[in-house]
Amino acid sequence: MTEQNAAPLTVHSPNALAAVEAEIARACKEARRDRASVTLIAVSKTFAADAITPVIAAGQRVFGENRVQEAKGKWPALTSAYPDIALHLIGPLQSNKAKEAVALFDAIHSVDRPSICQALAKEIESQNKHPQLFVQVNTGEEPQKAGVAPGEADAFIAKCRDTYGLTISGLMCIPPVDEPPAAHFALTAKIAARNGLQNLSMGMSADFATAIMLGATHVRVGSAIFGHR
Repeated sequence: MTEQNAAPLTVHSPNALAAVEAEIARACKEARRDRASVTLIAVSKTFAADAITPVIAAGQRVFGENRVQEAKGKWPALTSAYPDIALHLIGPLQSNKAKEAVALFDAIHSVDRPSICQALAKEIESQNKHPQLFVQVNTGEEPQKAGVAPGEADAFIAKCRDTYGLTISGLMCIPPVDEPPAAHFALTAKIAARNGLQNLSMGMSADFATAIMLGATHVRVGSAIFGHR
């Protein structure tokens, strides 16, 4: 699925979520994987509750947000109404937001530096709440992007575990927009495999089928479900 053919699918179309689900099922079948092995994260950043509610009504239960403050403003009421929702933080996390992030999110995809590890370890112990944690890998080594460089990933994952006592569930990557994503997905999968990590958060609206072919367990899809912002 490309951004071009995803464009007409907006929140006003009841077929948007179904079309994404069908594409995930097709990609899983082609990769000879069980559909249940891939979690669809509907990326609801910048959308208000009235745009999210129809997607919940259509059956979606896992959502992704980029910013702690934005999520804090709109999700408590929604999760109160729909207690089976899982909320994932897929954007950068500041250490001073770790307390709120641990309280609000079921998964955090952007663990990428010692200060975050320290803050998360403190809050996980304090709140006795254990969100799923993903280390973000900056596969393109882009200076404007968060994430650990691929060459430093093994040491960082070990430090997360041994120094901070964090349970790392998997890796997350966002390939450079001007490069084919497959090599970046394959690199992320290779790093995960040698570190014994089962989960791979990779693939967005334009490339999630490719990500599934290369082992993604979590795909982050926004515009193909909600339309373009």
